[in-house]
Amino acid sequence: MSSLALTIFQGRAGDRNPRGAAGALAVGAALETRLGLVGERVGVQAPPLAAGWSEELEAARPGLEALAGRLDTVLASDQASLVTQGRCAASIATLPVVRRHHPDALVVWFDAHGDCNQPAHSTTGYLGGMVLTAAAGVWDSGLGQGLDLADVVLVGTRDLDPCETALIAGGGPRLVAPGPGIAHRLAAAIGDRPVYVHLDCDVLEPGLAPTEYSVEGGLSFVDLREACLVLARNRVVGLEIAEFEDVFAETGLPGDVGDLLDALSPLLERLFV
Repeated sequence: MSSLALTIFQGRAGDRNPRGAAGALAVGAALETRLGLVGERVGVQAPPLAAGWSEELEAARPGLEALAGRLDTVLASDQASLVTQGRCAASIATLPVVRRHHPDALVVWFDAHGDCNQPAHSTTGYLGGMVLTAAAGVWDSGLGQGLDLADVVLVGTRDLDPCETALIAGGGPRLVAPGPGIAHRLAAAIGDRPVYVHLDCDVLEPGLAPTEYSVEGGLSFVDLREACLVLARNRVVGLEIAEFEDVFAETGLPGDVGDLLDALSPLLERLFV
């Protein structure tokens, strides 16, 4: 049995277009080739609803429960987990499982956004903006909780809602902002703790990868690789890759999965250890 299990999630997760699920499939296929693994597909693609968070969550629940079950099996067998998923909302299912199996691990969350909103405060009702607070039990998703927001490190985050800024100021997630010295600041934030890493591709500078959202001032592939070199010094219990769409919406051209995986290669290599 390999020390690393690859999961390719194809279920609903608050999608507003079909490009995310297709992107997860493309990244999964590239990982299968690069790593010599056979991934397990979980969930079934379905037409986007583009609805409010509650309706999206209920429609996604069967697939998210299956994803949680898959991760529980992987982590219970002492394997490291590698997940490709279309949308970051799928992490509502993964993070409680990670917390249960690895309560000492930090969640290192690469994302242009804070994803710490909640139903009572959200002005958009977007499920993907409420992931970390769901996993922390600030609101009840019905998919588990247990995450301590103080054990979350936001990396490259630069688009924060007021309630998210208040959480950070109050001792919740720690913020490693984009900019010079990001790898050094990340090293200080994680210390020697085990890490579970989430990559939302919109953390990158717009144009480097096809994503639903673009926020200026993001990471370069060099920045991402340097951050991964820092993370790879620690024990890495898992990595999930989200929000890589199969094509750029503006041009219809495919994104380059190779550049992304090259930047992530220090983590991918560490996951086999």
